[in-house]
Amino acid sequence: MILKVSMAGRMSILKVSIRQVKAARALLGWSQDDLAASAGVSIPTIKRLEASDDTLGGRAETSSRILRALQTAGIEFIEQNGGGPGVRLRKPIR
Repeated sequence: MILKVSMAGRMSILKVSIRQVKAARALLGWSQDDLAASAGVSIPTIKRLEASDDTLGGRAETSSRILRALQTAGIEFIEQNGGGPGVRLRKPIR
């Protein structure tokens, strides 16, 4: 399970849309096959999840693996903050 910490120090589950997942793959130049391999889930699972246009669903473990793979590759998920949810690449650590 991927958790986020709020400014007040509270923990909550990160809600990510399928559009954010697709945008994250595009930023990384990843195919569905690449995401499946990095997350350790099947290609049909990625295809099924991405066929939806809602919040990333499926089993909690599967969603966590997908988000962890994208975050490990450098993706930051941006929450709804008045400007809408999104994704960005983290600055490289020097």
